[in-house]
Amino acid sequence: MLAEREMTDIQPFGKKIWLSSPTMHGPELEYITEAYKTNWMSTVGENINEAERLACEKVGCGYAVALSAGTAALHMAVKLAGVKPGEKVFCSDMTFDATVNPVVYEGGVPVFIDTEYDTWNMDPVALEKAFKLYPEVKVVVMAHLYGTPGKIDELKAICDRHEAIIIEDAAESLGATYKGSQTGTFGTYSCISFNGNKIITGSSGGMLLTDDEEAANKVRKWSTQSRENAPWYQHEELGYNYRMSNVIAGVVRGQFPYLEEHIAQKKAIYERYREGFKDLPVTMNPYDDKSSEPNFWLSCMLINPEAMCRQVRGEQEALYTTEPGKSCPTEILETLASYNVEGRPIWKPMHMQPIYRMHGFVTKEGNGRGQSNAYINKGKIIDVGMDIFRRGLCLPSDNKMTKGQQDIIIDLIHRCFV
Repeated sequence: MLAEREMTDIQPFGKKIWLSSPTMHGPELEYITEAYKTNWMSTVGENINEAERLACEKVGCGYAVALSAGTAALHMAVKLAGVKPGEKVFCSDMTFDATVNPVVYEGGVPVFIDTEYDTWNMDPVALEKAFKLYPEVKVVVMAHLYGTPGKIDELKAICDRHEAIIIEDAAESLGATYKGSQTGTFGTYSCISFNGNKIITGSSGGMLLTDDEEAANKVRKWSTQSRENAPWYQHEELGYNYRMSNVIAGVVRGQFPYLEEHIAQKKAIYERYREGFKDLPVTMNPYDDKSSEPNFWLSCMLINPEAMCRQVRGEQEALYTTEPGKSCPTEILETLASYNVEGRPIWKPMHMQPIYRMHGFVTKEGNGRGQSNAYINKGKIIDVGMDIFRRGLCLPSDNKMTKGQQDIIIDLIHRCFV
């Protein structure tokens, strides 16, 4: 924490300030109650039908299939894409592991594509390099980090050139747009999430989005244990218990009308941070304001290299040394926690995870494994995701946080750099 920089004039918040917690409005409970009263408590019912309709209407896709989680939607997308055991699949590197794990569920082998600084998403230059190294790859899984669209035109052009299917992980970016189109419309198969901390929530749940009716119907079948049309339980292919319940769908249905309100609140939080940090040696998570409008799900900051105090991270612990005028993510997060405020490190890149450290990793320079030696890289930063993870953190972005509370949080972070 702050050691000699400790602030005695600020008291910890009595009620915790969360990173991003659910915001309920009232209609959610009405739809849950309707499911209860009508006894439609399982995986069929009007709430599911309406939640799927609202998703199609908002995103602009042909079909939505409501599932138990965004991860389930990604699994179904990987299955639709035809990934076979042993086949390599290109995946965003700086993301939550739910983006990647479904590839492994089907026996695929993730190869991680490094991040770029402009949007913190998959680097098109690295993707092109990856196709030169692995020309056989036919599936690319790309995420929009923290609600910010990636460089979609460039990424799509590369995938089209190499006849590769895009699976779009829009779990964090519902409501974000790129050149006027919603995220969730750029993949052959796209996925959104209604996890408890997302821009709108169902407490859990997700959806697969597509314009392919046959694909949507396959997922409806697979997600209900692949039951055949027979008067008894008959199965001809592997199935899953992945369908969303009518109760969860009631929460999602009640949340959809508030999506734009939540986005506006999140954007205001982002802008207050940006203004509050203008005199600090930091930058906010970036986006292309000419081509995209994020949903601002999480506000993040990146400490300038020269303003980083010494910090070392192990697999589960971190150490740092305080230095005048400098700070680091660990110090800031510990300081916030001591005042009853939740922050979070940036997603640790997948190529750094113990489970995936033997998998391929491609940067804009080419192969990213074994390239950190001083004789080889001559001091260049070739691993962008690792650099952002080292210097970045997610700020409290709860849309119930007041301006006054956020001002105190901004002050606390300022004092970390004293």
